[in-house]
Amino acid sequence: MANVTFKDNPVTLLGTEVKVDEDAPNFTVLSNDLQEKTLKDYQGKIKLISVVPSLDTGVCAEQTKRFNEEADKLENVHVLTISMDLPFAQTRWCSAEGVKNIDILSDHRDADFGEKYGVLIKELRLLARSIFVIDSNDKITYTEYVSEVTNHPDYEAALEAAKKAE
Repeated sequence: MANVTFKDNPVTLLGTEVKVDEDAPNFTVLSNDLQEKTLKDYQGKIKLISVVPSLDTGVCAEQTKRFNEEADKLENVHVLTISMDLPFAQTRWCSAEGVKNIDILSDHRDADFGEKYGVLIKELRLLARSIFVIDSNDKITYTEYVSEVTNHPDYEAALEAAKKAE
């Protein structure tokens, strides 16, 4: 498992760490209108999944806004942000920040995504900051488990991996 800290304190990640070249596990999360969404809903598309602990924190907000800005420049790439925030809070945040180019999804109900991708922080019941790129055949082509949850991911590497995915 990835070694991850939160404010320099080690945390326990629950679930299974996914790796490049593996089949992406299917998952169930909630959209902002409380509808279930799964990986299969994005079948045939390249997916860049940006995972954040909470949209209401500085780094998470910056990360989400950055991928929202980049989404228009990516061909055939669907950008998803997943957090443990309630769908209502996600809707409010997106409206306040003008985020419209990406899907914001909530894992709060079952932590299904968090467990299947090995990013559920046991001590906090939040998701660890991470990035996954999944190709149109649902193979994982890129992963980043950010070692310190309060740090930014490698945006350029993630965007480059999304552009190269088929």
